[in-house]
Amino acid sequence: QVQLVESGGGLVQPGGSLRLSCAASGSIFSITTMAWYRQAPGKERELVATKPVGGIINYADSVKGRFGISRDNAKNTVYLQMNSLKPEDTGVYYCNIKMTNGGSYWGQGTQVTVSS
Repeated sequence: QVQLVESGGGLVQPGGSLRLSCAASGSIFSITTMAWYRQAPGKERELVATKPVGGIINYADSVKGRFGISRDNAKNTVYLQMNSLKPEDTGVYYCNIKMTNGGSYWGQGTQVTVSS
């Protein structure tokens, strides 16, 4: 059993910043990839950023230059630093981890609202 606990969402004005955290615990085997997705109202879930172990970080075009994904290996935690936020960044943000045993796990989601 793997648990992912997200935090850091909230209401922020356009141009503001937020930092999301996702802490993994439980039966964690070797993690291969940690990622963030988001889902805006009425839209499908989309990939925001992905950080594979030993691989190249990838960002959605819409967030390049504004968002940064990082990982604390010792804490099994992945972060998403979001700067210069726009109203179109509004949505529920989910973290996802994939492990070498084939497992793929999701957090419960954290709401991000960008509005004046």
